[in-house]
Amino acid sequence: MTRLLYGKEIAEKRIPNLRERAAVLRGAGVVPCLAAFRVGDRGDDLAYGRMIARLAETVGVDMRLMVMPPETERTRLIERIAALNDDPSVHGVLIFRPLPEHADESAVCAALDPRKDVDGVTPASMAALYAGAHKSACAYHNKGENRGEPSGVPIRLKEGFAPCTAEAVVAVLDHFGIETEGKRAVIIGRSAVIGKPVSLLLLSRNATVTICHRKTGDLPRLASSSDILVVAAGLAARGRDFGVGEQYFNLGQTVVDVGIHADASGKLYGDVNAGAAMGSVANLTPVPGGVGTVTTLVLLEHTLQAAEDAAR
Repeated sequence: MTRLLYGKEIAEKRIPNLRERAAVLRGAGVVPCLAAFRVGDRGDDLAYGRMIARLAETVGVDMRLMVMPPETERTRLIERIAALNDDPSVHGVLIFRPLPEHADESAVCAALDPRKDVDGVTPASMAALYAGAHKSACAYHNKGENRGEPSGVPIRLKEGFAPCTAEAVVAVLDHFGIETEGKRAVIIGRSAVIGKPVSLLLLSRNATVTICHRKTGDLPRLASSSDILVVAAGLAARGRDFGVGEQYFNLGQTVVDVGIHADASGKLYGDVNAGAAMGSVANLTPVPGGVGTVTTLVLLEHTLQAAEDAAR
């Protein structure tokens, strides 16, 4: 029997704490604010934006959506980022990625003030993550009766925050008591958004990590040998039935599906063939309702922490 790891369970534990923190800030005259910066109208960006807006309203964080046309030039995008840097009422900035190719994503992300970088996209945040420069280990306990309860602030770096989705993967594993120390973790995906940062976070938890991608030889064999399989490579982009299937699985495995895609009707699905995974693995994050829910939660935790830092 496959256990589904629902993000809602984590959210139910964390939301009261976020509401309380937001109320304290508002009581002190600080309105916590997240600016969501989007270029174009990709379907998965729209879905993520709706999730953020719903949860932000629930916990008391203001959300400002800034949408730029897909043809917007790099210099104009950087100017808008600079304006957000200079706006004291904005505490966190989320840049929806990937940006259009002509926009020079690395330059746009580098323009963001690391103090407002709540998704770990700036060079300073990435360098701190690579160096293992954590201020705290994680927002979630891993063992015992306190499992799933807060243990302080979210993962903090000496500068900036860890990428939200990578942190969400670790939070899911922690909450559901899935051990990482000494375990074999295979990551399918090498992006700076998910694959690389989640591998670093799992390494910091003493997992033995292998990073794979679409060019990796004998990928199913490597994946099926893992204790923890994190899939974040966009493998389902050609349709719901395409992607990571039964040859990637084993019965004792935990599969974390980070992919999110929308079909023609707007329904969401992931990188993993969920039908094939059911009954073939021990644990599976559903799409929707799994990692995405926790990613949104982590994003708002980071925004509140940035607002608290700014208010000091």
